[in-house]
Amino acid sequence: MTLDQIWIRDELEGAKRHIAEGLEHIAHQRRIIADLERDGHDTGLARELLKSFEETQALHESTLARVLNEAGMDLLEDNDAE
Repeated sequence: MTLDQIWIRDELEGAKRHIAEGLEHIAHQRRIIADLERDGHDTGLARELLKSFEETQALHESTLARVLNEAGMDLLEDNDAE
């Protein structure tokens, strides 16, 4: 395995991990917002945090797409390998 292949593998693993963690954070934050709404509390700050999580998630997804592009792969090819 070349250094480039090792770099791509490591970048892919990191991007995938960040995406999975981000999805968990977003889902959790949405549950918090639902609980706050149900109990009649203000959701302003919780919604701002959700927006931040979603923006960060978009960056992680962009990173994955960039790494796949640099590797000459596309998202479907990468998912088929798993």
